[in-house]
Amino acid sequence: MASIDLDKAWADKSLNEILAAPVSALKGVSDRDGELLKEAFGVTTVAELAELKYVRWAKALSTLGAAK
Repeated sequence: MASIDLDKAWADKSLNEILAAPVSALKGVSDRDGELLKEAFGVTTVAELAELKYVRWAKALSTLGAAK
């Protein structure tokens, strides 16, 4: 996980543990941000955030833009 910034408490965890972790395991995502993501999109884990359709759409658009 060296290239992905994680909260210090999650830095030594396995990939499966991180995917099941609350979104606040990502460095810079606060507990309040996690609450807002849950309220807005029903997202509670890192894995759910990654699969959120809006995140996937934004990533696809970014990738297309970079390929220009």
